[in-house]
Amino acid sequence: MEGAIVMAKKHTAQCACGAVKFEFDTDPTFIAMCHCLDCKKASGGEAAVWFPVPEDDFTMISGETTAFHYIAQSGNGLDRNFCPKCAARLYTSKLDSFPKTVFVQISSLDNTDGIKPTVEMFTKRRHAWLKPLDIPQFTDMPS
Repeated sequence: MEGAIVMAKKHTAQCACGAVKFEFDTDPTFIAMCHCLDCKKASGGEAAVWFPVPEDDFTMISGETTAFHYIAQSGNGLDRNFCPKCAARLYTSKLDSFPKTVFVQISSLDNTDGIKPTVEMFTKRRHAWLKPLDIPQFTDMPS
């Protein structure tokens, strides 16, 4: 439609260098701090913090990601998407066990005000030196 005003979505995100940008409207409600070995390896840290967004709400604004297909310890496949210029990990897609869902890394958000983990999972893998957050704790994946 000519002359139509396109409204930006509620949440915007980008890689470290700004080449890849995306947006979505879904308010994160299930925000996991995951200590599983897969998340540790992928994040390069003690844990990864992510949340689901329906694929049909996820809009790429600019740039393209490179996807690395990975088989998790669960045996399920997934794509880890990162910026080919700065290598920042942005989101996970094509999870065999969660079709039509994108899992956004909290670190990619432009504004994280009010967004914090709601569950800690795979706490059996949490390093002893890290204190548990004051949120529900799960030794494995919550059911």
